[in-house]
Amino acid sequence: MKLRQWQSQCVDAALARYQTQSHFMCLATPGAGKTIMAAELAARLIAMGKIDFVLCFSPSSEVNDSIRSTFSKRLNKRFDGLMGAIGSVYTYQFMPSLTEAFWQLLRTHKVFVIMDEVHHLKGSLLTNANAWGEEVLLNIQYNAAYTLALSGTPWRSDKAPIVLSRFTEPDNTIHCDFSYGLKQAIEDNVCRQPNIALIDNDKIRLDVDLESETFSSIAELLKGSGFSYKALINNQQVMHYMLSQGIKKLEQIRQENPLAGGLIVASSIKHAKQLYQILIADFKQTACIVTSKLKHPSHTIEAFRQNDTQWIVSVGMISEGTDIPRLQVCCHLSRIKTEMHYRQVLGRILRVTSAEVQKAWLFTLAEASLTEFAYRIDQDLPENSVIVEQTESQELNLALSNNSRSTELNHDNSTNLQISGLSLSTKPSIQPHLCDIEQENHYNLALLGGYKEQIVRMFDTHLLSS
Repeated sequence: MKLRQWQSQCVDAALARYQTQSHFMCLATPGAGKTIMAAELAARLIAMGKIDFVLCFSPSSEVNDSIRSTFSKRLNKRFDGLMGAIGSVYTYQFMPSLTEAFWQLLRTHKVFVIMDEVHHLKGSLLTNANAWGEEVLLNIQYNAAYTLALSGTPWRSDKAPIVLSRFTEPDNTIHCDFSYGLKQAIEDNVCRQPNIALIDNDKIRLDVDLESETFSSIAELLKGSGFSYKALINNQQVMHYMLSQGIKKLEQIRQENPLAGGLIVASSIKHAKQLYQILIADFKQTACIVTSKLKHPSHTIEAFRQNDTQWIVSVGMISEGTDIPRLQVCCHLSRIKTEMHYRQVLGRILRVTSAEVQKAWLFTLAEASLTEFAYRIDQDLPENSVIVEQTESQELNLALSNNSRSTELNHDNSTNLQISGLSLSTKPSIQPHLCDIEQENHYNLALLGGYKEQIVRMFDTHLLSS
């Protein structure tokens, strides 16, 4: 298994660090190849006689499948947790179900524990930990021979501490033992250079009952009317235009790379079905849909990974760690507006393949926070300050995590609760009655002006508008 330069450097840095401490944290941009690096590190530790077994934890079963395959191939041993295996991989959701007999393995043997996308594990102490972080603090922190934390976005939207992490003083920024950012990955041809198209309209009319108001941009509409982002991404005109732009771009790329595919991130299962129907009926595209309601969603994802279908519509099923390298275009229509989610979605289209054309395009609405995120993709730790003390929001997160739920707090004080791939948004409104109006469809939104796209080219010296 040939290593990229950054992977080799990271393995060497970890082995050096393990001479004086047991924990190592690696920041590597989404798509850089963290799993291969971790498998190589495990192989080196085994060869040196430092460890007996390897345990991996990740946020999803799809990521588990990738980890299991990579580790089994590199270690040349089974990685299924059965008799004779060198290790196994589990989801974070499964952690609380593991028995004391299982955790005893860490006390009787030298075990290397790898935590993928470690930002899911919250807590510096038991008092501020979520359910998954608590398992690490109780069973792994002082019992594992070595631990490795991996993340492409090593911070939390609620600014809570991540387990086993160290923070610099006095600003409480997270310390990473090794960092490999997107800019460097692009320079090394490890990741594609992203292009983000911020879609806007310069004349938007909102009619509510007998009143009418006109706005000059999406940001102005959302700020000045109380009209919700949720309603906007469910608007037929908006959905149709967003998909049309993504389809045009994918068609251009497929002229040179016929296997290129596109991802549409929907906000709910109902929304995903609407988008799927627009693709099939209006644009005559080939497409599939994957949600948590499918009996075997991983089968749908794997089939799309291997075939030449143009689009896959997803609700929370293709996010961090899901490896579909042929994805090169994404239409972001999710209700989740945290920077972490935004970056993870972008990461789905950045993996380099052997194809000659390596382009990556993300289409999103020019909503204020999404626009802000686009302009600072080049910052590896854009919101890296943590709040160590116990807060009310942390208590809420802990309660939800005990039921396998997670809470993300937006900087605009809205709350997104992600439950089984869906997100329910509660957000203060300037005109609260609009919530009922939207639900009853007693409003009319018309985008009457010219559409415009601001193209943000990452790590370029200029911005283009069209």
